[in-house]
Order: sequence, then structure tokens, then C-alpha cells
Amino acid sequence: MKSVLLIVDAIINLVLGAGLILFPAPIVEWLGIPGAEPAFYPGILGGVLFGIGIALLRERHYGTGGLGLWGALSINLCGGLVLAGWLLFGGLVLPLRGLVFLWALVAVLVGISAFEA
Repeated sequence: MKSVLLIVDAIINLVLGAGLILFPAPIVEWLGIPGAEPAFYPGILGGVLFGIGIALLRERHYGTGGLGLWGALSINLCGGLVLAGWLLFGGLVLPLRGLVFLWALVAVLVGISAFEA
């Protein structure tokens, strides 16, 4: 039963995560939920949820008794890469201090992921 729950939870997190990363306006409108322009925060949340989904699949496969270090790696790396994607391709207009802060956050998240690996 635990194995089935982990797979179901992982699929939910992966689908929700991918949906929030993309956050397509037509689907948001069709669902009748508030939009976000730009979809920066939903995208970051999507990256984290996607990382949780990966961590759950890993836990299901290896059964280590918890998400542990590899779970943290998955979550940090996905969140950091989505943030980097926003900074590179999102067309964000930010003051220098915002760019410095967010790129430092990317460096911390990806750096800790590399260390965890």
C-alpha cells in the first residue's frame, strides 16, 4: 500500500508541478482561478512540487525510509533550475539588487545540490 501511495503522490506532485511551471493562461482562465502575470511565483512553486515528485519516486524505488538527502537534492535542484530559467528567459524586469539576490539564491540551491550529490 505504501508503494501505491508514493506513486500516486508522486504523480500528483509531478503533474501539478509541471502545470504550475508552465501556468498556461488559457487553462488558468478555463479553470476560473486567479492568474499571475508574470507567473513567477507559481513557476517556482511548480519547480519545488516537481522536485518533491521526483523525490517521492526515488523513495518508492529505493525505500530509504524517508526523502533524505536525495529528496533534498531533487527539491533544491528543481527549484533552483526553475528560478534560473525565470531569470534567463522570463523577461523579468528587476533592479540590480533583485537580480543579485535571486542569482545568489540559484547559486546556493544548485551549489548545495551539487554538494549533496
